[in-house]
Amino acid sequence: MNSLFDRTRLGTMRLKNRVFMSPMGTTGEADGSYNNEAINYFEERAKGGVGMIITGANVISTKFEPRPCTELSNFHHVERLNMLIDRCHHYGAKVCVQLSPGLGRQQFTDPFTPPYSAGSVPSFWFPDLKCKPFSEEDIQYLVKRMGYSASLAINAGADAIELHDYGGYLLDQFQSKQWNNRTDEYGGSLENRMRFTLQCIKAIQDNVPDGFPVIVKFTPDQRVKGFRTLDEGLKIAKILENAGVTALHVDTGCYEQWYQAITTVYSPEASKLDVQKAVKEVVSIPVLGDGKLKNPLTAKKVVADGDLDYVGLAKQMLADPFWVKKVKSGHTDDIVPCIGCNECLAAGFSGKHYYCTVNPLCYAEKSFRLPQRDDKKRAVLVIGGGPAGMEAAITAKKRGFEATIWEKSDRLGGLLWAAGAPEFKHDVKNLLNYLVTQCNKDGVNVIYDKEATKADLKQAQGRFDEVILATGSSPVTTSISGMKENAAFAVEYLNHRIDRGHHVAVIGAGLTGTETACDLAEQGYQVDLFEQLPNILQNANECLNNEQHLKAKVAADNITVHTSATVKEVQNGQVTYLDDQQQAQTLNCDTVLNAIGFQSNDQLSNDLYALFDDHANVIGDALQPRKIMNAIHEGYHTIRTME
Repeated sequence: MNSLFDRTRLGTMRLKNRVFMSPMGTTGEADGSYNNEAINYFEERAKGGVGMIITGANVISTKFEPRPCTELSNFHHVERLNMLIDRCHHYGAKVCVQLSPGLGRQQFTDPFTPPYSAGSVPSFWFPDLKCKPFSEEDIQYLVKRMGYSASLAINAGADAIELHDYGGYLLDQFQSKQWNNRTDEYGGSLENRMRFTLQCIKAIQDNVPDGFPVIVKFTPDQRVKGFRTLDEGLKIAKILENAGVTALHVDTGCYEQWYQAITTVYSPEASKLDVQKAVKEVVSIPVLGDGKLKNPLTAKKVVADGDLDYVGLAKQMLADPFWVKKVKSGHTDDIVPCIGCNECLAAGFSGKHYYCTVNPLCYAEKSFRLPQRDDKKRAVLVIGGGPAGMEAAITAKKRGFEATIWEKSDRLGGLLWAAGAPEFKHDVKNLLNYLVTQCNKDGVNVIYDKEATKADLKQAQGRFDEVILATGSSPVTTSISGMKENAAFAVEYLNHRIDRGHHVAVIGAGLTGTETACDLAEQGYQVDLFEQLPNILQNANECLNNEQHLKAKVAADNITVHTSATVKEVQNGQVTYLDDQQQAQTLNCDTVLNAIGFQSNDQLSNDLYALFDDHANVIGDALQPRKIMNAIHEGYHTIRTME
């Protein structure tokens, strides 16, 4: 029986375990080479014990589209890639360099410049733009560049190469009927649609030593109606195996249902495993897979059962680079859990580098490291035990400070209890459990049922060197007639503090309201969801794949959605509103829930600043209602920057 920590080989590459870091794009220098932050980022993951790191896509040319990430197209890119690889090798991790001919119709440029693609089809981000098909001469240019880039990867010391052939990107566009409407030898039959990919594989093989591992990451099932299904995907798997590749890295989805490719908080565990197992059954070469396999028990099981030969972790590696070491040593309760928020992805697609909600050091491993402990004793008071307060207290203990939390309730967690309440939000519940566990293990002094007052702050003078207000936020009351008297707050429902009838109206279709509606519907309740704006989640500021996934849940849960609807009055068991045609309507229901928004609990902020001046900080929702990421990062950096 295979084990997660077996020593294995892929071609000439020896691996110390069966865990790999899945590819995620990284930013680079102006010339496309890896920057210092990226090198430090990968080195930290190698230090954490992973067997193999697959880099994000390195484009082989910028002739047809701007560089979306790093580039490996000329001799001058080798130096920085070699630095990255060498530093990972110091910790026993192997590095597989992913090569890409481009993004094609997925490239994000502007609404004026048509991108190149396999055929004359709409671009993804700007559907009014028709793509320009590559000429056969263009294709051959990219094939030659692929071979040259493979030789550069060898020069840089790469242990393996992975071909970027998945997710609706350029090579996958050539392979897919819906995007390839060509009539030449690169279009039509599956054999023709695979031609570009097979030529790229051959170009790589011709430029690497015998036995050097060549992996192909591909998408056998795009999981969108009318797109590629598994039947064709299994044929592709056999074609790739017959081309002599060393292993297959199996993915699902594409941008049209992006959450099938890049999982979200709403995705179930092992969400791609059915497709990965199907490929494993038809090929004789090793199969790599990822897709929410971050639960150590799940990761171990899929390897032991023979469903996968290698387990990939992507965003979980951002959240905790030391996942492998913690699993191997049995310290699984110390693993910082990825919560599937995809703030990392949203940052990259808005032109920034990676950010990780739960790991403030992601992509700043050296810049944001805590200062060395010293002998000077400091005492920190944190008012409020939500995510911001807990993170601040935990970080204070790591710096060797004394940390005390005043928590007004009988439990730590704040709004994380409501955020993690639905079954489909168990990733957030995992974060809550992690933070509480770390507070307990680190010896944070928690005083429960302690609601701070101005008098308490005065008494704290001289006892604490720093005071942090992390009192979070509370639901907003509204001027809607009868709302205050006849509606309960959605967070009260999520915290299991109210009874509800069978038919529930939820007012407000931001993140809280929409998730509340889904939770109710999935428990069998009849749900009407009201939103004043033209679309649900319009101001939620969620990553595209999370938004897609939650909207798909709303549709699947048969929730009745009223958009452009203005609620005028709430009576006991009745909602009166103006519909999208400004016609007055009445809905009879059993329960009404208010999910309109939140306001800061900042009542003590002025007193705090007056008493503690520069040694006072207001963080998280107490500063402004925002996201978990703001709470965690502000909790960490407030302590990190203390002098």
